[in-house]
Amino acid sequence: MLLARLAQVSREVAATSARSRKTALLAELFREAEAADVPVVIPYLAGRLPQGRIGVGWKVLGRPVPPAAAPTLTVREVDARLTRLAAVSGPGSQAERTRLVGELMGAATEDEQRFLLGLLTGEVRQGALDAAAVEGLASATGAPAADVRRAVMLAGSLQAVAEALLAEGPDALGRFRLTVGRPVLPMLAHTASSVAEAVARLGSCAVEEKLDGIRVQVHRDGATVRCCTRTLEDITDRLPEVTAAARELPGERFVLDGEVISFGADGRPRSFQETAGRVGSRTDVATAARAVPVSPVFFDVLSVDGRDLLDLPLTERHAELARLVPGPMRVRRVLVAGPEDVRAAEDFLAETLARGHEGVVVKGTDAPYSAGRRGASWLKVKPVHTLDLVVLAAEWGHGRRTGKLSNLHLGARAADGSFVMLGKTFKGMTDALLTWQTARLGELAVEEHPWGVTVRPELVVEIGYDGVQRSTRYPAGVTLRFARVIRYREDKRPEDADTVETLFAAHPEAAP
Repeated sequence: MLLARLAQVSREVAATSARSRKTALLAELFREAEAADVPVVIPYLAGRLPQGRIGVGWKVLGRPVPPAAAPTLTVREVDARLTRLAAVSGPGSQAERTRLVGELMGAATEDEQRFLLGLLTGEVRQGALDAAAVEGLASATGAPAADVRRAVMLAGSLQAVAEALLAEGPDALGRFRLTVGRPVLPMLAHTASSVAEAVARLGSCAVEEKLDGIRVQVHRDGATVRCCTRTLEDITDRLPEVTAAARELPGERFVLDGEVISFGADGRPRSFQETAGRVGSRTDVATAARAVPVSPVFFDVLSVDGRDLLDLPLTERHAELARLVPGPMRVRRVLVAGPEDVRAAEDFLAETLARGHEGVVVKGTDAPYSAGRRGASWLKVKPVHTLDLVVLAAEWGHGRRTGKLSNLHLGARAADGSFVMLGKTFKGMTDALLTWQTARLGELAVEEHPWGVTVRPELVVEIGYDGVQRSTRYPAGVTLRFARVIRYREDKRPEDADTVETLFAAHPEAAP
């Protein structure tokens, strides 16, 4: 497939807000694509590079190169060129990157150059692309959309399912099953403003502690244990305690969902930053484990002894969890019959906060496990308003913060895949965080200004705030009151950030 065709569809998808039109455009593209194009086409449409970071900054990309007169580049050729570019290192690497970028841009037409520039700077983002791509694949191949969606959830990869579908047709979907050792996308929770609201919406429910740790999915097949994050990254070698704990459990083959968290000598949870730092450490794991030991705490089970439990109600899955996992390794919970029993749920929240945890997750007792989706049957409740937002830019600080990138420009996801600025904050930052933040945002910078830098919208930060107020200065018509940094969430992708719709759902009085 020619890159020009992909660039055209990307432009047309970005220009329409109609879900049906997006689906039709993608279906037509998939009909034209070969199966071998898919591992490149889908990430490019979503604005992602399969190679990850390739070490090319704005100084290189900003150099004008005369465009080609006619399109000749294929998507696979571009991918091969970018793979070579990502592999460049050592002395003279900057000059070699400049040369390779110049060759690539010189082989591209003006439209293709524009698309490549957006792709390499992180500016190509399409609203709800994965959902529309699932519908487009179904339309292009004649497969039921529900079956495609489930296959993507179980495979943990839209590209893998698309490649199989285009090569073999709908029968290929049967191979995508819940398999021990192959991680699936986790079920996620929506937000409720209070326990009373959550219980009123769900009725009979379980109220569970919301731990301030790192989400982990644990697969055991005999002596082999595999631990993965919510983004499906394999972190088994960083978690020897979790591997040992999984091997002590009575089952031989299972998939568990939970969190890893670190507790201090007083039995209270350590800060998220300490747990995240420990899980993120890739060197001298033994020393890190002695300094900051972590413990697994499980709240769900997806498979036991070859039985797929995804479609069972929570009550039955928890019964299997209790049979497999001892009480100290399970999340604390209380069962609530419905709104008439809300006092028990509120008391449990107060106890949970007193133990040092961040809130609760309220779960409908009859709900299945919706892998890869933010299901309406899981509702998280925290005592303060928080949003996961994306850093769009940062301003240089003044006074004791001179030389540090301090004031953050914060964006929420919009329906079209772009980011809408909701305000700024310089609060909640320690000196150590300022130093780290300055270095990290410098790596993401795509344009420098006298006041600061514009950055690729890749870094997710959890923001606490006291409320919202109307403001004509910002495109959504509102801004956050008393916003402050709680923590950076490098375990989350920009696609995981909260939406403008999430904000207005939590504050309907501020909705336009």
